[in-house]
Amino acid sequence: MYINLCFKTGTYTLSTNLSLEKLLLIKVEKDPFCYLPEDEWYLSKIVVTTPEGEAILFPCYRWISRGELKFIWRNSYVPFANFLYFLGLFFRWKIFAEGLPHINHFNNVSELPAEIRFSQSKLNEVKYLKMKTYILNRYIVFFIICSILPEYVSEHWKEDDFYGFQFLNGLNSKVIKRCSELPPNFPVTEEMVKPFLEEGSSLQEEVKKGNIFLSDHKKMDGIPPRAYNGEPLHVTAGLCLLYLNPENKLMPIAIQLHQQPSEQNPIFLPSDSETDWLLAKMFIRNADSMDHQAVQHLMKTHLLTEVYNVAALRSFSVIHPLYKLLFPHFHCTMSINIGARTTLLGPDGVLTISSLGCDGLTELMRRALSETTYSSLCLPEDITARGLESIPNFYYRDDGLKLWDIINSFVKAVVEYYYPSDSEVRKDNELQEWISEIFTHGFLGNKASGFPESFHTVEEVIKFITMVIFTVTVQHAAVNNGQFDYYSWVPNISLLLHEPPPTTKGQSSMETILEALPNVGDTVHFAALFCLLSETYSDMVPMGSYPDERFQEPAPNQMIKEFQAELSNLSEAISTRNMQLEIPYSYMDPTQIENSIAI
Repeated sequence: MYINLCFKTGTYTLSTNLSLEKLLLIKVEKDPFCYLPEDEWYLSKIVVTTPEGEAILFPCYRWISRGELKFIWRNSYVPFANFLYFLGLFFRWKIFAEGLPHINHFNNVSELPAEIRFSQSKLNEVKYLKMKTYILNRYIVFFIICSILPEYVSEHWKEDDFYGFQFLNGLNSKVIKRCSELPPNFPVTEEMVKPFLEEGSSLQEEVKKGNIFLSDHKKMDGIPPRAYNGEPLHVTAGLCLLYLNPENKLMPIAIQLHQQPSEQNPIFLPSDSETDWLLAKMFIRNADSMDHQAVQHLMKTHLLTEVYNVAALRSFSVIHPLYKLLFPHFHCTMSINIGARTTLLGPDGVLTISSLGCDGLTELMRRALSETTYSSLCLPEDITARGLESIPNFYYRDDGLKLWDIINSFVKAVVEYYYPSDSEVRKDNELQEWISEIFTHGFLGNKASGFPESFHTVEEVIKFITMVIFTVTVQHAAVNNGQFDYYSWVPNISLLLHEPPPTTKGQSSMETILEALPNVGDTVHFAALFCLLSETYSDMVPMGSYPDERFQEPAPNQMIKEFQAELSNLSEAISTRNMQLEIPYSYMDPTQIENSIAI
């Protein structure tokens, strides 16, 4: 039976004296003999009303090329069926670099299916913004003047309380932890830090009170930096000790720039000369910036999300309920990742001019993945493990835990609706294939990581999907959306420092600091990148949106509405709180969080 659907949305009545019985699929083909210049059409859905009055939804939400045949299955899931249509027929795994999560096999964005590519409006906006940022240096200055937080950063970057604040609410809140005892390779003495503690107190007393914290970049130790003008740059695998003072401000009180103490590796203190202390803080922040960009941002959100995405496309049929739940959170992730591997880590990529360079950042990610645990990606467990449950003014934690609970409640409702008992989980071959592929291709079969190899209970599925949705929405927003805010003033955070770190005290000057900073050309390249990544684009889809009609049952659609209502309530609460803050924290406001990693 053939119906011409050319250029219109319409209703078509077909007469038949026979019952349609169990209508499972519809075949749709774009007319191969249509000679109009367009190439692809977007088909959202087909709704068939049977003679018995039943309305059957056939969701498509895919592009159809000339002469292409699509099989559209009805929108009701047949559990554990293996005959259904899989998008995964088009996707294969490829090794990006040894020891890193595997990636999709496509080499160019144009090779991807149209429904997971960037929209044309997004491409146009990115192209326009690139032109302005790369060609017009004044455009960078314009942003600094007109954006409130970069201006604040430029005025307060030298201050210790703002420096400490960024460990909690800046771009990388994943490194700091409560210090129950000082590491043996960080010999901070009582005499060194006593002037910076509460009067009458001691370092040991403050440790016992839980007021001492540590940022340690030991996983960078020994990674060779890149060469600049024939000479190697310098990267410090440093340690920074911080103190929560009686005013509830987190203050840096001691910095050691290399892991092993020596006479050429002094412990810098706030009482040292202004430029010595500034340089020490800048080198710690330089190490932190590379951990932020390579590990927390690129690897733990972008690359791992690509694994979750490719595994879902390879494992789930398009009408599997978990495919319907997850697909809106994977939209365009592969598109941005394919581009990022060129624009960030390619031969002319921006991150190749960082202190570590491409090879060094790859090694850093390799080390980080081998140490990554399942619990470290689950925010409640991560906060507890790092002893940060009660530190005040920690908005990343406060907003993040609320969002984790909201996501978890939503996922719990949906998963329990489709999996009323653990036996349904164990029998679902598509679900088991999904987690197996993630364990193999994302975490490289590392059993010590604690990542599940298979699912046995409903609770395990709920937790894992909560983690996935939290990662691709909330965590990505936390490490991405504020990049221009904090990076645009280069002395505050720089991915590149030219001068070696100080080895003795009293030898630095403001000229030393200026010489350490990147030149104008590199600064513009970095600022352009951060501007592109922090921009809000016109096709932005906010967190909690499920724009396509994929669920036909009333129950999950009601769950989506309740999920959106919870997010809206939290957004209002965050906006109210931020009005009282000197430095608003809006990166976890649901209205500012993208529904998927799309930039």
